[in-house]
Amino acid sequence: MAMKIHKTNAMRMLDRAKVEYKIHEYPTDGSIAATDVARLLDEPTERVFKTLVTTDNNKNFFVFCVPSEEELDLKAAARTAGVKKIEMLKQKDLFPLTGYVHGGCSPVGMKKQFPTFIHETAKDWESIYVSGGKIGLQIEINPLDLEKLINAKFASFIKAHNE
Repeated sequence: MAMKIHKTNAMRMLDRAKVEYKIHEYPTDGSIAATDVARLLDEPTERVFKTLVTTDNNKNFFVFCVPSEEELDLKAAARTAGVKKIEMLKQKDLFPLTGYVHGGCSPVGMKKQFPTFIHETAKDWESIYVSGGKIGLQIEINPLDLEKLINAKFASFIKAHNE
């Protein structure tokens, strides 16, 4: 008998929109690095995306989906978002803003939909992995379906490997 999965906001939003996705659970006793999630799922780190929330000086918020092994280039991210400067949202502000905890933040189903950018390499894959809205749960989804659902844009905003 299969265990019943507790639906997260992300899964409910995907269901309502009739977007096809698969869920993948992995064992964890707390927040772990996205690269470890890729290893646990036996997937390349380029296919598993972490969701990073940023803010500018005017309390505008922006979401970036970044390949797990990569680092967000804040200057490039600010240019992508069309603002002068952005910084990472403080961890303590994540749950009140998004409804998600650190390590379980999904680009789908946040309390409010913020401008969201997916790294352009996501288009290289038929499906990618993003958090399912809780630690220990990933959603496998077609990147074009994800883009449409959350009205995201594909762009380039990661640090070059020689920096």
